[in-house]
Amino acid sequence: MKATEAALLGFLKKSPQFIIPIYQRTYSWTERECRQLWDDIIRAGDNAAISVHFVGSIVYIEEGLSQVSHQSPLLVIDGQQRLTTVTLLIAALARALGDAEPVDGFSARKLRNYYLLNPEETGERHFKLLLSQTDKATLAAIVGGTPLPQDRSLRVEANFKLFEELIASRKGDLAAVCQGLAKLVVVDIALSRGQDNPQLIFESMNSTGRELSQADLIRNFVLMGLEPDLQTRLYQQYWRPMELAFGQEAYASEFDAFMRHYLTVRTGEIPRQDQVYEAFKAHARSVKATGADVEPLVREIGDFARYYCAMALAAETDPELKMAFADLRELKVDVAYPFLLELYADYQGGALAREDFVEAVRLVEAYVFRRAICAIPTNSLNKTFATFTKALKKDRYLESIKAHFLLMPSYRRFPRDDEFERLVQERDLYNFRSRSYWLRRLENFGRKERVLVDEYTVEHIMPQNKELSPTWRASLGDEWQRVHETWLHTLGNLTLTGYNSEYSDRPFPEKRDMTGGFKESPLRVNAGLGQVEAWNEDAIKARAKRLAVEFPKVWQMPTLSAEILEAYKPSTSARDSYAIDDHPHLTSGAMAEVFSAFRQAILALDPCVTEEFLKLYVAYKAETNFVDVVPQAKQLRISLNMKFPEINDPRGLCKDVSGLGRWGNGDVEVRLSSKDELPYVLGLVRQSLERQLGSEVAE
Repeated sequence: MKATEAALLGFLKKSPQFIIPIYQRTYSWTERECRQLWDDIIRAGDNAAISVHFVGSIVYIEEGLSQVSHQSPLLVIDGQQRLTTVTLLIAALARALGDAEPVDGFSARKLRNYYLLNPEETGERHFKLLLSQTDKATLAAIVGGTPLPQDRSLRVEANFKLFEELIASRKGDLAAVCQGLAKLVVVDIALSRGQDNPQLIFESMNSTGRELSQADLIRNFVLMGLEPDLQTRLYQQYWRPMELAFGQEAYASEFDAFMRHYLTVRTGEIPRQDQVYEAFKAHARSVKATGADVEPLVREIGDFARYYCAMALAAETDPELKMAFADLRELKVDVAYPFLLELYADYQGGALAREDFVEAVRLVEAYVFRRAICAIPTNSLNKTFATFTKALKKDRYLESIKAHFLLMPSYRRFPRDDEFERLVQERDLYNFRSRSYWLRRLENFGRKERVLVDEYTVEHIMPQNKELSPTWRASLGDEWQRVHETWLHTLGNLTLTGYNSEYSDRPFPEKRDMTGGFKESPLRVNAGLGQVEAWNEDAIKARAKRLAVEFPKVWQMPTLSAEILEAYKPSTSARDSYAIDDHPHLTSGAMAEVFSAFRQAILALDPCVTEEFLKLYVAYKAETNFVDVVPQAKQLRISLNMKFPEINDPRGLCKDVSGLGRWGNGDVEVRLSSKDELPYVLGLVRQSLERQLGSEVAE
């Protein structure tokens, strides 16, 4: 490696050509970074005391061996963003200068021939800078003065226009721009073929530019070390189609999330959002350790990216699946994508029938929506879907999905019809995160001629206005304030209308009987309102009860016969079941009262906590055990399921039992012998529970 300081313009002038390799990310600087560079240039250009302004490093390696007649192009390892942005600025400046030369060496002709073009070359060699495929044609058109391509680079075009506007705002005073450009300095870092490792250097660069996304790092890791011909083929055959499928904006915003879901499918673990690259490297190396070639891995990523685009980016072509995926997106069920990606792969491979796939998607939708209505904590959903495929029996695919949904316990449960139907009547559905979603699904269920709900607005039959008119107060009765507060945003009082402004706060009989009123409404959700005489608490509750009956039909729970479901239950023998009576220390003696208080406090920590009596200890679980209690005559020996360094124990009561044989789970042990110690010990236990629940929340 050879590093020297160089004026950026001089560096551009002497260099034959810069090429952005195909494994590099697309141009990604935004207006913020461009304005920062512009401000730095103007500041340096206006201030004679500033002799230079450092803008970072340019790291490159020769594409091949140079010859006497031709110097080889330089492959840019780091510095693409700065090179591209300065090129756009120079191109905009050259257009603005015309015949003027405000500073010696800064005429339009010199700027183009020194820094933008190789005037004696033709074809691609004509350009000083060649970007990767997404951006190449747009930059070439800007520099070459030709019309922009139809499939243009949005970022390149936008930043060029920004510089044109900034230059125009100076109203011809361009000396500071020229002088500032002349003061830009970079570190010129030339790598040597056969001696330097571009991948390691790339990863370790502390760039001053825009931070690389996890997807950028992954693409570079996969492609950078390959032979040029293989690199080009894999990019063109697999990676480039992915970029096109996502589109320029979504590739930047969605690809990291996709890769996280893909890794969850393949590893069974959910990587942190900022550790996707490290997780991918570990996965890729494990694949390589089996002797597999890199191409099947890249091909599989391409396949899964296509499935993800179908689900998350509305690229699905099958009408029924397209509609089901649209409902999932509106409900924001991103946590289910790892599970659904595997299902989509099996659907494409023929292991899962199309009709079964559609039904499975609808079950996921119903599961998430029912849980939201029933206010069940969502912090386990990531893990639920990440591990769902372990329960699949792919010779009876849909049946095993239904069985797993039906057998999930406690806070992971699929809410039953009675719970769902009861709670949907009481829930605030107006401020629900997906208000238009549930109204649309309810109105259009079973319809072949769908109602475009987006063309309607949500109507509160009893008005939102807290200052209700005397007529409304009389209709609601003496407790009108309580009725208003209790039922305003609930199912019974909400509907759809195209006459929201006309309805306003009118009394119910007017809303019912006016032109376009409830009597004339063609919407199903308004059925029956034309026959209601008065709108009061009883009417609201009656309508809610009638509509609630429809909800389990729209968001159906899975059904299996008792015989089939029984076959999926884990086998247990009679002696595998224990109770408190099997632990005499917990029913009599000094520890009975202490355990009773401990037990009550633990079960009150969270609705998800469950209790299980085992032969030698008592387990308290959320997803898995977070605390275990071993009964003894004079104390309770408590095991916390966490690593000893993770516990916050100011009193130093905890003991590190890692590596020691014991009953219970975890490396932390604490003893409880009196009720006076309970508040402090409970604080320790809470840490274990919060760690388990918190680890399941999406990053």
